[in-house]
Amino acid sequence: MNTDLIRGVIVPILTPIDDEEHIDEARLRRQVDFVIEGGLNGILAFGSNGEFYEIEEEEMLRGLKIMVDQANGRVPVYFGIGAINTKKCCRLAKMAAENGAYGISVLQPMFLKPTEDELYLHFKTIADSIPETPMLLYNNPGRVGYTMTAGLVERLAHEVPNIVGMKDTSGDITLTSEFIRRTRDVNFLVFGGKDTLLYASLCHGAVGGVCTAGNFMPEMITDIYKKYVAGDLNGALEAQFKLNPVRLSMDKTSFPVAAKDMANMRGLDVGAPYKPNLPTPEGKALEDIRCAMKTAGLI
Repeated sequence: MNTDLIRGVIVPILTPIDDEEHIDEARLRRQVDFVIEGGLNGILAFGSNGEFYEIEEEEMLRGLKIMVDQANGRVPVYFGIGAINTKKCCRLAKMAAENGAYGISVLQPMFLKPTEDELYLHFKTIADSIPETPMLLYNNPGRVGYTMTAGLVERLAHEVPNIVGMKDTSGDITLTSEFIRRTRDVNFLVFGGKDTLLYASLCHGAVGGVCTAGNFMPEMITDIYKKYVAGDLNGALEAQFKLNPVRLSMDKTSFPVAAKDMANMRGLDVGAPYKPNLPTPEGKALEDIRCAMKTAGLI
């Protein structure tokens, strides 16, 4: 399986919606162009900041088709899966593979507390349902309440051929490093999942990052990656330090509202979040975001 395209900075693209909470095709096409023209190396449809947990399957299919069409082969488009039920995950995986997704990214089931054997079977069953399509694991303990272990990831990487990589959003650089160390013999491709730790993840052998910042400051997040792969380590670190205050300013708002707030501040017109979330009201949190973006020269 050719995995040469699986690297760089991938964006979990925002999902613009209209007043009826249907995907806004024109806005979505503009956002696809914006992130590609901003230098991103891939698009993840319906990741955490794409609000996958709010969207019905038929809308996901419609959105995927729009993204694949607009990307037009310029970058790979991945499809994010965050369902709890294994059978539903397989259905979504097949839907994605049949409609132009280059690969899929699968979050561990939320709300449950599965054993390692249960998780292994879950991920393997999904991968086996689409054997010709690359699959990435998505470890996000902050949202689901538990982490994938290095042992589980090592086993999946060595035993399931089309599980070729993962996104680690643990924020634990030791764990990220262990995922890399224990799978490097099979060229398993690990992405950092924390924008503020992109440089650190690259230093430990990550092939890139899946970064929300790509939605509203692609020039800043790709600057870290480009300087790092060019060997300009000092420049990459300084680029990371420049980005971090902007990214950290998001933490004072409700998830995942800030990403759309910031994109709108840059004039991207991505609309509001799905309810029950609302745009961040005027106040200290929004002013802190605005100040951080102004300091970084984004607005």
